[in-house]
Amino acid sequence: MQKISETAHDMISGMTPTLIAGDFVFATTQDTDLAAALIPQALATFKEAEGLSLILPLDVARSHALSIDDPMRCITLNVYSSLTGVGLTAAVSAALGAQNIPCNMVAAHHHDHVFVPASACTQAMAILTALQDQAKHP
Repeated sequence: MQKISETAHDMISGMTPTLIAGDFVFATTQDTDLAAALIPQALATFKEAEGLSLILPLDVARSHALSIDDPMRCITLNVYSSLTGVGLTAAVSAALGAQNIPCNMVAAHHHDHVFVPASACTQAMAILTALQDQAKHP
């Protein structure tokens, strides 16, 4: 593991990755009526110039005829990660990237969440658990 700050080390050693039930997809719409219907069911939203991006449960996206081509799984890093903290996202994305697993990081107020392809979630969990163990026992 590359040299990291003490704060990042503490976050990584305590991150306890947890796989969230269900498959999710990233979708987008410019249709304000559709957006209004989807927002209550969305795990997260982000307003972009091209439209509203939503992270939706797969079945919700399917029921609204949205693309479900890239199902993702969500891994929550169960450690308080400060919004100004440095190093956790970099360490997680580097560990997954080194094994050719794409990830989409979402920072929320209390925790960071990692979205990986559904087909790679078991491998991603093993990598993140090993990363945590390595930080606990350098």
